[in-house]
Amino acid sequence: MNKASRLRGLYAITDAQLLAGRFLPYVEAALEGGVALLQYRDKSQDESRRLREASELLQLCERYNTRLIINDDAELAARLGVGVHLGQADGSLANARALLGRHAVVGATCHGRLELAEQAKAEGASYVAFGRFFSSQTKPDAPGVPLHLLENVRNQVNLPIAVIGGITVDNAAPLVDHGADLLAVVHGLFGADSTAEVTRRARAFNALLAGH
Repeated sequence: MNKASRLRGLYAITDAQLLAGRFLPYVEAALEGGVALLQYRDKSQDESRRLREASELLQLCERYNTRLIINDDAELAARLGVGVHLGQADGSLANARALLGRHAVVGATCHGRLELAEQAKAEGASYVAFGRFFSSQTKPDAPGVPLHLLENVRNQVNLPIAVIGGITVDNAAPLVDHGADLLAVVHGLFGADSTAEVTRRARAFNALLAGH
């Protein structure tokens, strides 16, 4: 599914260290609160574990009618019949689109550069991702991106915009005001002390988006 109009909402991203010992319960708690996209992000080389965990997530996502995205691994995405998100050094977006088919969600990291978004659109991206916008625990060294870039992307690229980087319920509103469609969140969602708090945060993110 690469229709732009429906890609809007909370974009939850897993983190192996943050979710250690509570992986599936916390993910399900987020799904309970409403998640448009769930990205499985695991940088390890343990392919059997990655396949097992991604398969478990796919079962959860199907139950909650949420799309699963695999970070940086188009082959695993193809094996499971799900989408993929690619960074600038993670292989060809056009090849991933050809591998996964025209209905798959294929996302592209564009950092803070409009021309990367234009290139991603030409190669078949479903959405373009920008960040970081705030201090990020996941990628602390990533350069900052100004809010006004989102309006330029909205006007010139016309694809759903994902934003990432230190996003919390308390600081996300300006991003939505400037045109963000997908709030990509790691610690701001899963850095909670209970499943109930994860669900509360997910609902709060969705409430921000629903107000626009």
